[in-house]
Amino acid sequence: MKPSIPKGTRDFLPHEVRRRNYIFDVIRKHFHRYGYQPIETPVMENLSTLTGKYGEEGDRLLFKVLNNGDFLGKADSQQLAAQDSDAVLPQISKRGLRYDLTVPFARYVVMHQNDLAFPFKRYAIAPVWRADRPQKGRYNEFYQCDADVVGSDSLLYEAELTQLLDWVFADLGLRVVIRLNNRKILAGLAEIAGHQDRMMDITIAIDKLDKIGEAGVEKELRERGVDAAAIDTIKQFLGVTSLGKVAPLLEKSAIGREGIGELQAVFDTIGATTSRVEFDVTLARGLNYYTGCIYEVAVDTDSHPGIQMGSIAGGGRYADLTGIFGGRDLPGVGISFGAERIYDVLEELQLFPADASEDLEYLLLCLDEASLAHGFELVGQLRRAGRNADLYPAAAKLGKMMKYADQRNAPKVIIIGSEEVKSGKYSVKTMATGEQATQSLSGLIG
Repeated sequence: MKPSIPKGTRDFLPHEVRRRNYIFDVIRKHFHRYGYQPIETPVMENLSTLTGKYGEEGDRLLFKVLNNGDFLGKADSQQLAAQDSDAVLPQISKRGLRYDLTVPFARYVVMHQNDLAFPFKRYAIAPVWRADRPQKGRYNEFYQCDADVVGSDSLLYEAELTQLLDWVFADLGLRVVIRLNNRKILAGLAEIAGHQDRMMDITIAIDKLDKIGEAGVEKELRERGVDAAAIDTIKQFLGVTSLGKVAPLLEKSAIGREGIGELQAVFDTIGATTSRVEFDVTLARGLNYYTGCIYEVAVDTDSHPGIQMGSIAGGGRYADLTGIFGGRDLPGVGISFGAERIYDVLEELQLFPADASEDLEYLLLCLDEASLAHGFELVGQLRRAGRNADLYPAAAKLGKMMKYADQRNAPKVIIIGSEEVKSGKYSVKTMATGEQATQSLSGLIG
């Protein structure tokens, strides 16, 4: 049998894992700096927890887990024969793989609310699963790196998370555009268009503007049952690039004016502390639970031309996510970094630091069997001194051992023969330059 893995998943070689850990470490460092605390939740949740939180499309993309044992034993035979998947599903599956880290977080908060101090700031770095069509930058299994604060409606947190996004990407050496909008502005748009009941249809369509163009948006709106007069109203918003210009269009909508006020407050608080933050009236974010400010981050193609990648981070404000789990209503806001896409972009732009792929400081090579015992003792001393060191396990031809050192990406090799054992002075070769020097143990660990 030819070995394989499921489509939409990936294996990672050691140097890839180290590079991924570099991304996680940078993000985690800033999470800690901003006062966010780590939590963990199960990879599986009850389907009742997950369904109905992500919209119709999100529900379709949930990975369902079959019940243990004879999962068909209690299924209705007539519904099985009729291949009625919607009817049979609740009988054979009660759990699913988590789709994101936000809904599990809301469930977590409700279950542990008596143990938490509010506002509660948490972060999580963990895999999630979506049954989407795999393509570049989109996988069925991928990591998210989330930071959320729940228990406060202060707009200072929107500003803080905007700054946090900027700090992380600056640390990674990646110039980005942080786009902001507010769901209340979109609700106001739907209201003045006369289609308050079709807000999601309208926002889903206009969110695709950069992919399908204005004509495509208009076509999709018609297909979703939006009339011509409403489409003409909506089109007035599509070219607007500033809050000042969108405000007159929403003058008759109370919720629209509220959204503008909130977003203006965020921009005023941010001031000049971030690199590139822009208002985008077409930004919708497809998840149903967002109710206020929403974020999306993309690579700044002016600084990094030629990069073809969708959003690499996003998030937003949610007002009532904890309430749907029976807990008290706790407003929250959060962001999520897409680690897989960030990895792909950093790799394409060659922005990983050289040492992000290294795990060793020294690789010890022994020229004869008599030197191996000394090499084993020396590598132990290096490790106890806090150095990452390894020992080639046999005395072999130097060329073979040097090839292994190249494959291990070892920055330095220590060559040990009988003379080195006697003198305690070791020949150290820097692999990048080919330079060799003689050092004692104190020099190696100094």
